[in-house]
Amino acid sequence: MQEYAPVKSGKVREIYDIGDSLIIKATDRISAFDHILKNQITGKGEILTKMSAFWFQMTKEIIPNHMLSTDPADMPEFFRAPGFAGNSMKVKKLTMLPLECIVRGYITGSGWASYQKTGKVCGITLEEGLKESQKLAAPIYTPSTKADLGDHDENISYEQSVDVLEKQFPGKGEEYARVLKDKTLALYEKCAGYALSRGIIIADTKFEFGLDENGVITIGDEMLTPDSSRFWPLEGYCVGASQPSFDKQYVRDWLKANPDSDYLLPEDVIEKTILRYREAYDILTTG
Repeated sequence: MQEYAPVKSGKVREIYDIGDSLIIKATDRISAFDHILKNQITGKGEILTKMSAFWFQMTKEIIPNHMLSTDPADMPEFFRAPGFAGNSMKVKKLTMLPLECIVRGYITGSGWASYQKTGKVCGITLEEGLKESQKLAAPIYTPSTKADLGDHDENISYEQSVDVLEKQFPGKGEEYARVLKDKTLALYEKCAGYALSRGIIIADTKFEFGLDENGVITIGDEMLTPDSSRFWPLEGYCVGASQPSFDKQYVRDWLKANPDSDYLLPEDVIEKTILRYREAYDILTTG
């Protein structure tokens, strides 16, 4: 049996090159504030993989995605071991574009903090008088650069995103930037509408895109998981305050309240976190 080693390890994902395609394993690691925490959240990787697969299937008419299979039978024997069960996806190889494509439908988190100081979010001026967690008149697109492990992403303007893309793909910056913005907003509109019908508000999320072998812009990485999105329960939603969530905001809040934790979570926080992830997945995909 041929053995494989990761060609890249990120905060959560490990990527394996199997020749004509890749295997992406979503581990049970969890990150917050650009740190990998010392605990693992057992079962989290499987939920991330299944949730991404669900959204990829739902949105394939909007934009192609990189998913080929989540069936271990379609992967080399090495990936049929228990450590890869349920948490691995066979995907197309893409030339990734150097942006995180963020869309915000509600004002919260760092966007709320920025708005309170400047009336702007990522350089975009918003209407006066907004309250925390309020739905925006229309979703806004706020791209960022993709930082290396341990570094911070940098919010940039749409115009700067054109320059970033132009630098790597001369003559294509403006075209690619426009497609990324349009597709990001279209994906959010469809998926946020679906989630709302199931009782979940998607406050914001991020996507990553790449070029396939034919130069077609394709969505890759993960999609609309609790790691990459803010999911709020519709029941009890109240403008003017922070919201309970189905995502890792629970972990972020605990870390903020316990600054001396050294990124080590207590067992009850781990248990509550995985329960929230599972609940979100079940609400969105069952029935």
